Amino acid sequence: MCGISGFNFKDEVLIKKMNAVTHHRGPDATGIFLSGKMSLGNNRLSIIDLDASANQPMEGANGRYVIVYNGEVYNFKELKKELADYPFRTKSDTEVILAAYMLWGEKCVERLNGMFAFAIWDKQKEELFLARDHAGIKPLYYYHDDTRFVFSSEIKALLEHPIPRKVDIDSLNHYLQLNYVPAPGTMFANIKKFPTGSYGVLNDNKLSITSYLKSNQFTSEYSHDSKGVRKTLQESVKAQLVSDKPVGVYLSGGIDSTAVLASLKQEGVESIDTFTAGFEVSPSLEEKFNADFYLARKTAQAFNTRHHEYLLLQSELPRLLEKAIWHMDEPIAVPTALSMVYLSSLAKEKVDVVLTGNGGDELFGGYERYRLARIASIYQKVIPSFLRKTLSFTEITRKLNITDQFERYRMFMFQNQSTLHTILKSDFHRPTVTSDYFKKEFFSHERNPFEEYFMYVDRNTWMPDQSLALNDKMSMAGSVELRLPFLDRKVMALSDTLPLSQKVSIFESKIILKKAFEQEIPSYILSQPKRGWFSPGSFWLRNTPILDIAREAFQDDFYAGTKPLFEWGKVREYLQEHEEKRGYHLPLLWPILVFQLWAKEFKVSL
Repeated sequence: MCGISGFNFKDEVLIKKMNAVTHHRGPDATGIFLSGKMSLGNNRLSIIDLDASANQPMEGANGRYVIVYNGEVYNFKELKKELADYPFRTKSDTEVILAAYMLWGEKCVERLNGMFAFAIWDKQKEELFLARDHAGIKPLYYYHDDTRFVFSSEIKALLEHPIPRKVDIDSLNHYLQLNYVPAPGTMFANIKKFPTGSYGVLNDNKLSITSYLKSNQFTSEYSHDSKGVRKTLQESVKAQLVSDKPVGVYLSGGIDSTAVLASLKQEGVESIDTFTAGFEVSPSLEEKFNADFYLARKTAQAFNTRHHEYLLLQSELPRLLEKAIWHMDEPIAVPTALSMVYLSSLAKEKVDVVLTGNGGDELFGGYERYRLARIASIYQKVIPSFLRKTLSFTEITRKLNITDQFERYRMFMFQNQSTLHTILKSDFHRPTVTSDYFKKEFFSHERNPFEEYFMYVDRNTWMPDQSLALNDKMSMAGSVELRLPFLDRKVMALSDTLPLSQKVSIFESKIILKKAFEQEIPSYILSQPKRGWFSPGSFWLRNTPILDIAREAFQDDFYAGTKPLFEWGKVREYLQEHEEKRGYHLPLLWPILVFQLWAKEFKVSL
């Protein structure tokens, strides 16, 4: 795992500044490459091949190509066999990518199974090749104008250049409804996310970007049933164990992380470090917010792991909130970010690599919203239209009767639709921009079954732009590499072939995954309802010290750069209602709090 940066002109001081601001991504080594038309930088977190010869930027054997690379390619040993004619000088996957590009060109990305963002400079053609992994696990941002092209793993490195720090108002409207900014935008005008599953070529400051996802060469050789799922995930875990540094597991009370742990045991790994975090809350909230904490303890005992528990104290929240905001680069309105950045810094004391269960819900129908959507589909199929209209007199039956696919999606995924106009001033409120975006990108025509397509949209928006982005940034804040076995290309390809009936029904989610592990995972895990790892954000916002921070951030004069945006008096009214438990306004207030702290930290303007 590393941090990469670069731009299309020569400036040693500037590339070193970009390296310095992303040092946390790779504290083990730093390096630069300079030529007349390219500057490249890398900070290395050494995981595979710890020798200095594997440091970056790395030049190819013929001296023509130079690579900077962030991530891990898990099938690099297999690829290395196909590249036997190349004179390898290291044991690293970095050199395998470089050799693959030299032999196969841009099509090399179709052969890579892993998580990555990399750039290769061709000295001879004066051409830059960039690529990002199939799922969007590793980040890549860029700025492009008439003369400059700048890229990096993190936005803060781009801001070392004289780039205007202006808020993109469309992105602000997206964020206030979604809690994140969907690609290709960011909260900064003119700074873009490089697309997931794509490669790009920059020549003479002209950028062309191409998706490679339709050319999926990865399929599971196993049967498309629970046994096939079990074997395919086992192979993924085995591949992701490759490391010259200690490996651990983030353990929750859910099936996904427990399945990863069971797979580690199947590989014969006996001494496993597992990690989980709980929250300091009032006794009445203990069961709601710490149920997974105690389930993880029980599971760790069942698997005989070296279990590490960390309790997040309220006194730690201001420090963690400030740290999370800095590492986010752009606002992501998820209170769990505080526990994630807390856990990564503590896990770093024991391990450098952590496996997680992320991705299991999106692939196998784990979120409750998929099951509820399935109930609505069955309701609409079974109950005749004329009868459904007469039954639509309650909020529940009205929602069950929504047939338009975009409206169904919006019902589950959009926030603050009824209140946003009351707090965002009319000059900045664009009520249809987010709907227009999703209609254009995903809902131009009907696709069935809806629940399957719902998962697809999540995998292409919410997962890379919120879930994976936050996982990367909060883990890298502690210089910990996260690995996600469920997002292996073979696992994802197998998931795509499975019928909806094996994923979710009106009664159950992750049907096939539970069956795949029913002999290895304790029954109390398999029978647990899906909760998700929620933090007590609402509790925090009603108590010091977060309440005090919010009161300050919601003052008209907190930051001049964002003063014109909101009706601050109305925002404070919502905060008071929330504090006094006369209303539940966490979905409205937390995004504004994060935005305000971010805006002041990054000195943005309108």
